[in-house]
Amino acid sequence: MSVVGIIAEYNPFHSGHEFLLNQARLVAGKDPIIVLMSGNYVQRGEMAIMNKWSRARTALQSGADLVFEMPFSTSVEPADLFALGSIEALAKLGVKTLVFGVEDANLNFAYLGSKIAEIPPNSMNFKDYSQTYSTQYNQMVAREVGYEVNAPNAILGLAYAVANHNLDSPMQLHPINRIGVNHDDILQRNGVVQSASAIRNLLLHDEDKSQLKTWLPKAEAIELAKQKVYPNWNLMFPFLKYRIESSSISELQSIYQMSEGLEYKMKAEIHLAREFTEFLRRIKSKRYTYSRLRRLCLYTLLNVTQDDMIDSFNDESLTLLGFSKLGRRYLKDIRKENLNIVSKVDKRNSKNGSLKLQVRVDRLFEQIMHVDQNFGQRPIEV
Repeated sequence: MSVVGIIAEYNPFHSGHEFLLNQARLVAGKDPIIVLMSGNYVQRGEMAIMNKWSRARTALQSGADLVFEMPFSTSVEPADLFALGSIEALAKLGVKTLVFGVEDANLNFAYLGSKIAEIPPNSMNFKDYSQTYSTQYNQMVAREVGYEVNAPNAILGLAYAVANHNLDSPMQLHPINRIGVNHDDILQRNGVVQSASAIRNLLLHDEDKSQLKTWLPKAEAIELAKQKVYPNWNLMFPFLKYRIESSSISELQSIYQMSEGLEYKMKAEIHLAREFTEFLRRIKSKRYTYSRLRRLCLYTLLNVTQDDMIDSFNDESLTLLGFSKLGRRYLKDIRKENLNIVSKVDKRNSKNGSLKLQVRVDRLFEQIMHVDQNFGQRPIEV
């Protein structure tokens, strides 16, 4: 059985994602497609624009057979840790082939991943504080491997390849050329495929949402157009401001990834900032990317500590968000492998590990969206 896996955020699901799922179906044939999808918080340190259940439903209606929620401790991480957690989860689910979209599918990701995985650890001790970690990492890869990769999806693809190389039984890597616009391109109203960031910007800033159905599945477009609130950092900034101003330095120091005196910088700048983008600019330095700082702000907002993340890493479960008929049949097979798959969140299984953290961080999303995200929910069947 050639089970195909996809790692996704679907924030929101659009025609480019539909194209990738169609390509994955050509690879999978009659075998299932498993999607590991970020929940209500995504890799760059933001709330998803639409809740995880609605995004999972659209993925299932568009060709996925099983959709699992990626644990928060994987989904809100830099590329290497995001890839590591995702690849290990898909491997446990029996995935044999990873399909992913990139700017240039002709790159030999398996070869490059193996070469990067062999780089000595002492080559990765980055101490140039005038450049970000990611810049130094990319420079090191170019120096050691002889190939420079700057495109965002290619960088993530390489992270998948490195994590995959380190598996006992690596998956086949099947890159697909992205179609249409690039990752962060602005809205192009005449285009069939838009970037997810362009669609989010339209939802946040444009009252005319009639064109959504051009770029999104119809049911999703209708639901998004009717949605009363679109989660975003400006909406959450007052809560972040209160958290930072009301927390002591020692409390801020316990936050995951708080390092090198950032707690003092955040304390000093938060009261002066009028909105989130200004706050990011105030705490920005050459050492940190904006994505790194957004993730840190999200950990701070949600009071996610180092201990919380360690507990999650050590006891990870996968929440089943939905399945097709083919997915249901495959699910029966993999449950025999004693995998930690959760199809119903309850008081017992949410006391520890990744599910405990998931329930806790989702409380804020529930406060904003007024829809329960865990208790009382059941996997979607299509």
